[in-house]
Parts: sequence; structure tokens; C-alpha cells
Amino acid sequence: MTFSNSLIDWYLQNKRDLPWRNSTNPYEIWLSEIMLQQTRVAQGLPYFKAFVAAFPTVFDLAAASEEEVLKLWQGLGYYSRARNLHATAKQVADTYKGVFPNTYQSLLQLKGVGEYTAAAIASFSFNEPVAVVDGNVFRVLARYFGINDDIASNKSKKIFQLKAQELLPISKAAVFNQAIMEFGALQCVPKNPDCSNCVLAANCFAFQNNKINELPVKLKKTKVIPRYFNYLVMIDSRGFWVVEKRTQNGIWKNLYEFPLEETKEEVSLETVLNQISIKYAPKYVVIKNETPIIHKLSHQHLHIRFIELQFEHEIEAAKPFDFITNLPFPIVIHKFIETNYL
Repeated sequence: MTFSNSLIDWYLQNKRDLPWRNSTNPYEIWLSEIMLQQTRVAQGLPYFKAFVAAFPTVFDLAAASEEEVLKLWQGLGYYSRARNLHATAKQVADTYKGVFPNTYQSLLQLKGVGEYTAAAIASFSFNEPVAVVDGNVFRVLARYFGINDDIASNKSKKIFQLKAQELLPISKAAVFNQAIMEFGALQCVPKNPDCSNCVLAANCFAFQNNKINELPVKLKKTKVIPRYFNYLVMIDSRGFWVVEKRTQNGIWKNLYEFPLEETKEEVSLETVLNQISIKYAPKYVVIKNETPIIHKLSHQHLHIRFIELQFEHEIEAAKPFDFITNLPFPIVIHKFIETNYL
């Protein structure tokens, strides 16, 4: 049995029952693919269901406010995906009258839709024979065929794309694409795959040559930058709270947060408290966590303290608590509010 047929046969027996697999609706396919970028299915599935319930069509998503979209996305991370999602929905609703482009090349014209997402929509919705290559596909192809090229390089990505396209059975493009991605997600997993029960093991280069842990090759290491955040939970005499919208590019753009005092390096709590007292002169100061919470992002590790400041006067910018809890926050702040104040 050929590589492609073996994968499809395995898939038909082992595939997970996922809602977007029961649909050829390009809106739902697009939504699922954007959500599952750098996200596990188990984490993304509840968000997919929530989005489809809240925004059944691309027109509904386009008509929503960005804050509504970000609030529903809260906790899924990589928030640029949500902003792009919203922008694309508006583009499809306005420019394309709610009808998604139906070819790989035309789908690439949509904001936030790259080669992988365009291939997925073209294949799953319109059965266009174009290969889908994601992290799972890289891993399966690298191990099975012994491809030693660095998957982080653009040159190598073209090599893998060509290989996947070569293997793609034209009449079964959609099912093959689903099969190879599912195989990478369930069987040919990054660490400790069960190769003894693998339908491809007999002809797998990595298994036969004991190179499972060496493939795929990824030479570029992500540089992680530490940052030191001191969030000030400012509560005025009415019990109103101060929050601010992050408008600068970078992490959490257009989400809300407490007033932030960021330091370039780790400083003592005593130093932070002295600076806060001089700058804001609060009536009371309550340290909510002496030991910083370490919140890990892909390229940054945030060391976060929350410090409550209570004031005897009204603060003009402060809003009622019920109002601010409806705003979209980074999940680390949302959990802090939920744990300490709800």
C-alpha cells in the first residue's frame, strides 16, 4: 500500500469527530484553521463552538465590535489572530459580499490568510488539489522520508511543500490533507511517538535509523526576553477601577490592563512600593502577590506583580467594576480579577 493510501486508511479508522470536518462551509473551515494555528484542538474546540454560536455567519462576525471579538477570544492567546480574523470578516462581507474566494490564489488576498490557511480552505471547502503543510506535516514528512533540511528556513519550506504536493492524490486531496495532519497530531507526535504501533513504521526512515528525536530539524532557537510588570489595581473612593487599553504594537494590542509600571530589570518590591507611593500617594497599598507570577509567552516571560492602591478621592478615568469585567483582558489579568474579586 502506498504512503498516501496508508495514511488515508489510517485516518478513516482513527480520525476525531470534529465539527469543522462535518462541513465544507468556508467560513467555518477558515474560523477553525485560524483558531488552531499554534493551538491544540482540545483548547481551540470550545472557542470554535462559542464563535459559531455568537457569530453564525461572516456577516455577524464582521458586524461585531473588536472588543466583542477579543472578549470571546480571551484566553486563546496570539491575539493578532483575533484582530486579523475580524478584519478578514469585514473584507469578505464588504468586498466579496459574504462569499469567500474559492481558489487558493484568490484566498491569499485575504488579510491574515497565508499559504497554509489558503490551502486548507481551498482543499476542504472547494476540493482544490493543493497540499496543506503545517507543523504536523513537517514532522511526518521529515521522519518518514529522512528530510534533514531545517524547517525554519524558507528554502526548506518550499522543499516540504513540493514533497507534500507530489504525494497528494488529486481525487482525494481533502481527505489526504486531513489524514496527514491528523496522523501528525495523534500518531507521529513530537515526543515519544508509539512507533511500534505505526502503520508507516516499516518504511519510515527515522524509525529504521533510530532518528525519531532528531527529526524534523529546527536550528533557529527562539530568544526569550524577560519583562518585569507591576500592575496597579487603582480603586477610587466610589469603588471604581482604572483600566487602560494597550494601543501600542506588541503583545496584547487592544486588550485592557491595569496601569502598568514596567521596569527594565528585576527590582525589589520595596523599591517598587516607594516609587508608587511618591508618584500616586494612595491611602492604602495592598500587595496581592509578593512573588511574581511568571506568565510565559512564545518570545517573552513576564514577571508580574499586582499591587492594589486605594484612594480617598474620585478618579475621573475610573469605571464601575461591572463595566470593566466585560472588557477583554489578557488571561493572566482576567484570572487575577476572577480569583481575587469575583
